[in-house]
Amino acid sequence: MIILSRAEIDDIRKEYPKGTRVKLIYMDDHHAPEPGTCGTVTHVDDAGQILMRWDNGGSLALLPGVDDFVKL
Repeated sequence: MIILSRAEIDDIRKEYPKGTRVKLIYMDDHHAPEPGTCGTVTHVDDAGQILMRWDNGGSLALLPGVDDFVKL
């Protein structure tokens, strides 16, 4: 588990505000959407996780520094 500072979390919130579209490259989780799946940021929580609404209906959060994804 990665512990982020308050400043790092604030930076993530600035870079990925609500409504930002992202595309998943890779997530090491058996519940992960397929690589290439796109989704919309719903918010960034107090741990720095990027909460998502995936286009396939899923809602698994992205973990900056762990998961591989790009902003569209």
